[in-house]
Amino acid sequence: MTDLAQRPTLTASTLLGIAQIIAWGGSFYLIAVLAAPVVADTGWSQAWVYGALSLAILISGLLAPAVGRLVARLGGRRVLVTSAPILAAGLALLAVAPNLGCFLLAWMVIGIGMAAGLYDPLFATLGQYFGSNARGAITQVTLVSGFCTSITWPLVAALVAHLGWRGACLAYSAMLLLVVLPVYLHTLAPQPRTTTATAQAAGSVGAEPDRRVFFLLTASFTLAAVIFTAISVQLISLLQAQGFSLPAALGVAALIGPSQVGVRVLQVILGRNAHPLWSTLASVLLVAVGLAGLLFATQWAVVAIVVYGLGSGIRSIVRGTLPLALFGPLTYAVVLGRIARPVLIAQALTPLLGGYLQAHFGATATLAVLGVLALVNVATVVALQHSVTRA
Repeated sequence: MTDLAQRPTLTASTLLGIAQIIAWGGSFYLIAVLAAPVVADTGWSQAWVYGALSLAILISGLLAPAVGRLVARLGGRRVLVTSAPILAAGLALLAVAPNLGCFLLAWMVIGIGMAAGLYDPLFATLGQYFGSNARGAITQVTLVSGFCTSITWPLVAALVAHLGWRGACLAYSAMLLLVVLPVYLHTLAPQPRTTTATAQAAGSVGAEPDRRVFFLLTASFTLAAVIFTAISVQLISLLQAQGFSLPAALGVAALIGPSQVGVRVLQVILGRNAHPLWSTLASVLLVAVGLAGLLFATQWAVVAIVVYGLGSGIRSIVRGTLPLALFGPLTYAVVLGRIARPVLIAQALTPLLGGYLQAHFGATATLAVLGVLALVNVATVVALQHSVTRA
């Protein structure tokens, strides 16, 4: 994967997708399984244990622009290779945390690893290696990584059952070093000097993107991230508040994953030649329709969740492909880092604000607010299309 003229191979994209499954499972999605045993074992506040993830996301967001500049100046391979031991160190620190303060410190370390090792730096790296051909690799990686929660949640649960939560963290830490690190070293060959020099120039000098286009794109991605995070954290409780039993709510929520993977397969087959702007518009429309179904037609919740899942699945792809199409590969890494900061900060705050909204105003009001945000996002993407067309 060293020649910018190359197209990404399916094997390389699959391996990178597997690395992302492990990285996301050991960071963003970890607390969903780990929180209950941690609280039961330590007696620490459940709010603080869950809030540790928000702290990690906040750290990741604050570091995102700097990481984007590092990718541009040093090459993305070095950043990704460094991310695996950082995440591993954070998990090892979790495993030995004697008190809540150390536990939170461990999540701050994990937040640094998230900034260096999740989608944004990987997409930026693929842009360096493949230029405009990176779109195929981004789509293939997100297709594979769409199975993340289906794989990592049962895996972490099994590790906790056999090793306890501290042993599970150590085992997962070893997995990052023994699987993710070799994948990056093997799949991402050292970048040629010409490539690194070009990227370095882009990182230090790069032309400023159109301010209106950049603002609208960042606003759209931020709104989409807020909706995604709120649904990820609160969907089960929102459905229960609308009369679903816990098993029924879990069954309905479980349809999101297959919907996301299914639409990514269709994107690979049918959408490879369409401009990512059209995919983005389809994504925000599907999310808005899905949320409207949850709000106004609870009896059609299964259909509504499938529709939402389709839109959410497209979102993960356009998160990488749209900035590449709008701003080009030279400034791609820096632009992704700048976009990521408000997106991740908003994600960090969403569980707190969403929980407050649901606790004080109920599930219907929460879904209504999310629906309004989805409609605003549709208008934002339409405005973005007009701005790009005019430019």
